Amino acid sequence: MNIQSQIVMLFLLAIPIACIAWTVTHEEVFREPREFCVERSRNCRQWYKRKFFYLFTCEYCFSHYVTVFFLFITQYRLLYEDWRGYLIGGFALVWVANQYMSFYNRLRLDIKGEKIEHELKETIVSKTKDDNNNASA
Repeated sequence: MNIQSQIVMLFLLAIPIACIAWTVTHEEVFREPREFCVERSRNCRQWYKRKFFYLFTCEYCFSHYVTVFFLFITQYRLLYEDWRGYLIGGFALVWVANQYMSFYNRLRLDIKGEKIEHELKETIVSKTKDDNNNASA
């Protein structure tokens, strides 16, 4: 595979990796298992059990495991055709996927902030109208 195809694949494969990692670690559909994992990651006696459960609560950590799965099913390699290509490709995929998740998180925060700002403006307008109606009565 030429370098251009490898780069395109890098940015394309990072999309489902980011999607899966974000969904498992943040979205409502996995809330109950995630809460269980959070509890276990804090309260297990053995450190390796705490670390195991923690990986399901951290998008960065979980993205490494999702990446390994995608490397296995796609056989994606970056720059080299041997084990080094898997290693470099794996870390590159994790990095790009985490950039996507950071961008998505920032976008969600901006949208949420705009929604709150809009609701505050509506509340102020509504209160102003109520105050004007009470003053004229």
